[in-house]
Amino acid sequence: MMQAIKTIFTILFLTIFTQLHAQTNISGTVSDKKGEPIPGANVYLENTYDGATTDLDGKFTFTTTETGEQTLVVSNLNFHTFRQLGDVNTLNELQIVLKEAINALDAVVLSVGSLKAGGTTAVSVMSPLDVVTTAGVAGDFIGALQTLPGTQTVGEDGRLFVRGGTADETGVYIDGLQVFKPYISTTNNTPTRGRYSPFLFDGITFSTGGYSAEYGNALSSVLLLNTIKEPKQNETNISLMSLGLGIGHTQKWKKDALTINASYINLAPYNNLAPDSDTWNKLPESLSGEAVYRHNTKNGLFKFYTAYSLSKFDVEQENINYDGLARFKLKDSNWYTNLSYDGFIGNDLKLTTGLSYSNSNTDVVFEETDVNDVENALHFKTKLKHNFSNAFKLSYGAELTSINFNEKGSANQTENFEYSFTHTMGSIFAESEVFFSTDFAGKFGVRGEYNALLKDYAFSPRVSLAYKLNGQSQLSFAYGDFYQTPQNNELKIEQNLSFQKATHYILNYQYKKNKQLFRAEVYYKDYASLLQYDTEIDVPSANFNNNGFGYAKGIDLFWKDSKNIKNLQYWVSYSYLDTKRKYNDFSEQVTPSFATKHNASLVTKYWINHWRSQVGVTYSFASGRPYDNPNTNQFMSGKTKTYNNLSVNWSYLISQQKILFVSVSNIMGIKNTYGYTYANTPDVNGMFQRQAIVPSADRFFFVGFFWTISDDKSKNQLDNL
Repeated sequence: MMQAIKTIFTILFLTIFTQLHAQTNISGTVSDKKGEPIPGANVYLENTYDGATTDLDGKFTFTTTETGEQTLVVSNLNFHTFRQLGDVNTLNELQIVLKEAINALDAVVLSVGSLKAGGTTAVSVMSPLDVVTTAGVAGDFIGALQTLPGTQTVGEDGRLFVRGGTADETGVYIDGLQVFKPYISTTNNTPTRGRYSPFLFDGITFSTGGYSAEYGNALSSVLLLNTIKEPKQNETNISLMSLGLGIGHTQKWKKDALTINASYINLAPYNNLAPDSDTWNKLPESLSGEAVYRHNTKNGLFKFYTAYSLSKFDVEQENINYDGLARFKLKDSNWYTNLSYDGFIGNDLKLTTGLSYSNSNTDVVFEETDVNDVENALHFKTKLKHNFSNAFKLSYGAELTSINFNEKGSANQTENFEYSFTHTMGSIFAESEVFFSTDFAGKFGVRGEYNALLKDYAFSPRVSLAYKLNGQSQLSFAYGDFYQTPQNNELKIEQNLSFQKATHYILNYQYKKNKQLFRAEVYYKDYASLLQYDTEIDVPSANFNNNGFGYAKGIDLFWKDSKNIKNLQYWVSYSYLDTKRKYNDFSEQVTPSFATKHNASLVTKYWINHWRSQVGVTYSFASGRPYDNPNTNQFMSGKTKTYNNLSVNWSYLISQQKILFVSVSNIMGIKNTYGYTYANTPDVNGMFQRQAIVPSADRFFFVGFFWTISDDKSKNQLDNL
């Protein structure tokens, strides 16, 4: 017996002894060039999770099981990142001196035209959790962005309309690669939603104009979504909602991590409790899933992202031009995937490259017309960034986009039609960041594009300048030319077209201090070569040209405060817009029907500690929208009543990792009108009768239960609030 016990203790001792000797201690001190210690610096072995943070004396120590040559990285926002390659046995009692970075937090920030969100940016206006907890948006990041300045409230559409531009003028990217179908397909006069979960992203940049030369084919704005680089812990998320259910899981390994989300939505149970004005043969049903896989290499990070969604419904709606109800049936499937790499080649050269592919298949039946659209799209981009010094950085790269579109259909079950084209575009770009001093910086870029289908070239210079007025405020200016090809609906009919163009001029003032942010932007946008046709809609019999033109000018104001009132976070947005254009079938230059002169939003979130709850209120306002009344002689002379929407939500923390969430959109039940549809033919009195464009449901209720099972049992889902 004693011999067995001795044997067990011997084995345990040898195991512990071996483990201790398999670990290597890494330690040192981090200071600036004056010898002052730098607390809070991140010190770690590159592409591992082994590391520490320096203490108040600038000291650090940690152990690792890595062997051989490794790269030690020391980073701090105010200093240039330090890298030292060497055997782990030599990385002990180091004396590391960091060089101050001229583009650190105390330097001017090149952010004109951009509203950034997430922890990876210098100016944060919204976090991914804000998307979920903003009343009235039902967890849709597109809806949350519509509470920011520069956007238009177009309730019957739901997509992003920015500074007098159509929704098609906004480009969407995930990890720098283009998303070709970012919205879920929907029926007439019913707002759509974005396809993707906000919790997969830790960085969102919404540029309302003047964006980087790296991005093209968008006249008004770009929305950049960056997936989470490194999840914090293993966790499982379960959600039970009034609309369906969802499940997600994140698993971490030493150099890899995988996140998977899946959801099922069915509006049938909800509609039985709160029916809308439409007649449904099949209520909307959807199945979707997303996955992000990450792999750390010695010098960089690989990401693989993929998403699939399938949705279908069958509805009959009132239509003034049909006797009885008009039937609309839809089935839509979409698969999007991308592979990206971001890493260093040496110490001062960074490579960012990737490839995205999407397949979209949409079947639509409207009365006696049956249409099937199939789009296969590919986007490849590669970029190199040279960090010549803290004061000068140069980026340059190239990209290729190819879209194959095919449409087949029949009208009245007898007339068959088919359209097909391949649309290929190549681009090159270069951009430099120059910090003339801590207070003055500039970004100078150029972009060249060639579209093989249009046989058209475009050259785009872009410039932005920023000057720091003091420690909290700065003034910025941006100028640039932006080009965009016509949409698939036009290109399938006519390819003898050219790029459409917009020129942006933006002046920005920004103040940021102690959880407070104020932004004011004045802008002017000049449109040229817009698409026009001589029929009411873009049909095969139309004649197309690029003779359209227009302008948009205005001011955007934004104020966010998380400091002055305890437990209260709120933001206020206001936009003034003056815009007119001659495009599509417009006979003269007028304000388009989606544009409103005044837009405002107030978003509040208040934490009530003894109730373990957060209460949110969102109020949105928009002035009347123009519409064309054929009973008058003046084009687009009508004006709807103002838009008002008051939404509330309540989040109750049941336990550390369980939340009950309740939301009511348009709690007042205000009957907003988005415009009018007129009959194609006059009545016996020679008048054209009209039908109001209104939402099918005046208010929307949402109830959800969210449960997170994580490694950290003390962490709750409202920690960031």
